[in-house]
Amino acid sequence: MADRHARTARPRPAHQPDGALRARALALAAGRRAAVAAEAQTLRRLERDIHDGPQQRLVRLGMDLESAVRRLDDDPERARPLLHEALEQSREALSELRALSRGIAPPILADRGLGRRCGPPRDAARVPVDLDVGLDDGARLPALVENTAYFVVTEALTNIAKHAGATAVTVTVTVDETLLRVSVRDDGRGGAHPGKGHGLAGLADRLEIVEGRLEVDSPPVARPS
Repeated sequence: MADRHARTARPRPAHQPDGALRARALALAAGRRAAVAAEAQTLRRLERDIHDGPQQRLVRLGMDLESAVRRLDDDPERARPLLHEALEQSREALSELRALSRGIAPPILADRGLGRRCGPPRDAARVPVDLDVGLDDGARLPALVENTAYFVVTEALTNIAKHAGATAVTVTVTVDETLLRVSVRDDGRGGAHPGKGHGLAGLADRLEIVEGRLEVDSPPVARPS
């Protein structure tokens, strides 16, 4: 009787919640690994961009200023073009630093969130963009979600400008209580692929951080010859 009771009372359905919890834990672990990989990739790219851009300009700026200082007393006229060049180098360095900072998190995003006025940076939107954000200005989402959504749109627009041959892009953002949906559509040649080695693979890894999912529908479009 006791053995029969033990078999009857065994909590068989408990295996299903345990399995769901294990799947959830595995998904979170995969998301953390993807977050670490995406962050490392972003830092490496940022380091390379700083080295190749603003850092080189600032080195040149320092050299021009040193030369101008040496010539100010004995040959001021030769110092003048060096000072003009130094001024131009400082402007270019500032412009590049602003572009890099927008790639991390633009100030308007930190201040206002994903509102209607928070469009993509100009250097990413080389193709005309129709932006439809279903959020009121001032409505805020978790910071990590906002940053990820903005980064995904920016990267998608950059890829479109480089590879799609598109003439128009539509970005649509909608949100309900539990889901933020971002759609980027263009009229380009298609053929985008989310596999490893392609630019979209990094977006998929970044979306895992916020338990998001990347869906790509990009059949090749035949162009008239």
